[in-house]
Amino acid sequence: MFFPLSLLFGKIICLFFIGIDTIVYTFKIINKCFKKNKSSPKQAGNLPPIKRSDFIVKSGLLLASVPIVALTRGFAFNLYKYQVNHLDLILPNLPKSFEGITIAQISDIHAGSLFNSIAVKKGIDLLLAQKPDIIFFTGDLINDFATEMEDYLSIFDKVKAPLGTFSILGNHDYGDYHFNRYHFFDQMNLTKEQNLSNLKSIHQQLGWQLLLNESKELILNNEKITIIGVENWGANNPKNYGNIDLAMSKVDKSSPINLMLSHDPSHWRAEIIPKYPTIDVTFSGHTHGGQFGYNHPNYQWSPVKYAYREWAGLYREKHQALYVNVGFGYLDYPSRVGILPEITIFHLKSKG
Repeated sequence: MFFPLSLLFGKIICLFFIGIDTIVYTFKIINKCFKKNKSSPKQAGNLPPIKRSDFIVKSGLLLASVPIVALTRGFAFNLYKYQVNHLDLILPNLPKSFEGITIAQISDIHAGSLFNSIAVKKGIDLLLAQKPDIIFFTGDLINDFATEMEDYLSIFDKVKAPLGTFSILGNHDYGDYHFNRYHFFDQMNLTKEQNLSNLKSIHQQLGWQLLLNESKELILNNEKITIIGVENWGANNPKNYGNIDLAMSKVDKSSPINLMLSHDPSHWRAEIIPKYPTIDVTFSGHTHGGQFGYNHPNYQWSPVKYAYREWAGLYREKHQALYVNVGFGYLDYPSRVGILPEITIFHLKSKG
């Protein structure tokens, strides 16, 4: 996907350039027709005129190389260039005991894609340096196999927080993709169910509280908030494991703050908003921000926006909010251009 993508953008740029140049050249010819006196090329200076064909070819090649250079730079420098984004999360009903509490979110580790354990460790050190009170991991620990985590257990074992680390499963964690397409699990003498069981054990081994369509109350000084975790659910998925009704079934109706972990952001508009207005904030991942685009507080763009209405950052709908983390790891093409790997720190406040 890496080079086909760059070639596609290169072709688009070339066609655009040639089209613009042709228009400009046409206007120059028309302009000359209205001039009575034609000047000699030598009058323009001592340098010989540049041939139009050479100008088009050389400039076109230069511009066409831009996507390849950008994606190559994204591979060489950006894959592990972790960015820490701090965000105030205003929750009017926040209990006093939780005022100023910080939550860190990471998502989409995709251990099977990682190849630089030293850089990954630096990313986790950066996360822990923020000293969060709570940590959320919002799915896709692996690409396909639980064994992908073997080389990284000692690194992610450090991902702990005083009030707990809570995790959920993403679409890749179930092993559906390779099992259904290539039957790799058969070759490994491993069933998809065994692989998933092994992955759940890894969450436990890491000390993460894996929420499978369930909720957990967090209590401080006799005051509480509720953390809910739903299994993967997407608006366009052929198969969904998430059951929001089950996840919410034991949530106390008097809970002042409800925080939902749901991997796929399309879940927010499809089920969470219309069915559960008591869910204050939803934390998602999944999109990776497309791994290609422009991400600025005042403007965002990525091709993934045409697949997901909410694809990066904070969104609000009346009193409910959604945050989409663009991911800690990467998948498919090993590059990030304009959309860097993210560690998000939320500062809980009752007032702005």
